[in-house]
Amino acid sequence: MSKRMNILVVEDEPGIYEFLKEGLEEEGYDITVATDGLQAVETFRRSKPDLILLDWILPGMSGTDVCREIRRLDSATPVLFLTARDTVTETVEGLRAGANDYIKKPFSFDELVERIKIHFRNRHEDEILTLGHISLNKTARQVFSHDTEISLTRREFSLLEFLIRNRERICTRDEIINRVWNINFEYDTGVLDVFINSLRRKLGADRENGIIKTVRGTGYKATAGE
Repeated sequence: MSKRMNILVVEDEPGIYEFLKEGLEEEGYDITVATDGLQAVETFRRSKPDLILLDWILPGMSGTDVCREIRRLDSATPVLFLTARDTVTETVEGLRAGANDYIKKPFSFDELVERIKIHFRNRHEDEILTLGHISLNKTARQVFSHDTEISLTRREFSLLEFLIRNRERICTRDEIINRVWNINFEYDTGVLDVFINSLRRKLGADRENGIIKTVRGTGYKATAGE
């Protein structure tokens, strides 16, 4: 029998967490509920859930602070914000804190379930990532362009993996630095340009003709193109 996945729901509104607990248990997940930020961090330390649904506004400790603390303890567990906040500034703040995804309230339960399934697949099954003619084997740490193996440094590999996992989404410069370099935003993000240019050169493409597109004034996007 396969292991049931455990989801930590961090939400202080009884109507919402009871609805989520009942619905997700019917979908076959084990659900743990924390109703404030401090309890969420302690529960995470104790039970190490497979995924976290995290409210933005919580008593005791904000959702973004909870996310930062979880990322300090663990870099892999998917964190999905459940929030009515959806401005660009707030979205970037959540991503900077380490969130993997946003679900805007009010949300469709069916959409939530599908998002959860996607993140579980990404974490537990996606050892080989592909985008266009690029194939990245996470386990073997190999990258192929068409059928030719490309030699990348460890940081270039991590950068390419991050961009492919976030394919077709604009990734801000600060977000990439935070997630790939694991350093804060006062760092000079100009170093990112050096690694992007190196990746493009090794993959045999420039900013106009390749999988890594420059989004002027914002960051970069990995795309399969036409």
